[in-house]
Amino acid sequence: MRFRAGRIAALVAAGMAAGLAWNGLSGRGIALSGNVFVRPGDEVIEAAEAKARLDKGALFLDARPFDFYKMDHIPGALPLPEDDFDKAFARIETRLRSRFDLVVYCSGYGCEASHIVAGKLKERGIQAAILNEGWPAWTDAGYPTRAGEQP
Repeated sequence: MRFRAGRIAALVAAGMAAGLAWNGLSGRGIALSGNVFVRPGDEVIEAAEAKARLDKGALFLDARPFDFYKMDHIPGALPLPEDDFDKAFARIETRLRSRFDLVVYCSGYGCEASHIVAGKLKERGIQAAILNEGWPAWTDAGYPTRAGEQP
């Protein structure tokens, strides 16, 4: 039995089309658009909204590793690295519980650290918004940054 490349390509294309149709129309499919890290109840904000919140006194939390924080961070942000969450959280818990406007960011473009940190905060009864696309969104907008270990 000989198969022609055109027939194989047609069968594969038809199978993909049928699968995508079922995914979109069944109500049980996988969301193929949007950020896969966003969970129900997450508040995801854009850079302009984040800047407005910073100007109004919001506290920013940097979920990137501490070495990234030292290189550059959003002015006033506190380091709360996802990879050392428990230790960092213990140091700043009192401050976090006294604030009502928190924004978490990470390295952006597929980075899930801010989503993980926001989830861990939520488990502890603390709500935090997530900066969509994180650090790159902030710097691409030309907003201020600060280097060093101090917020």
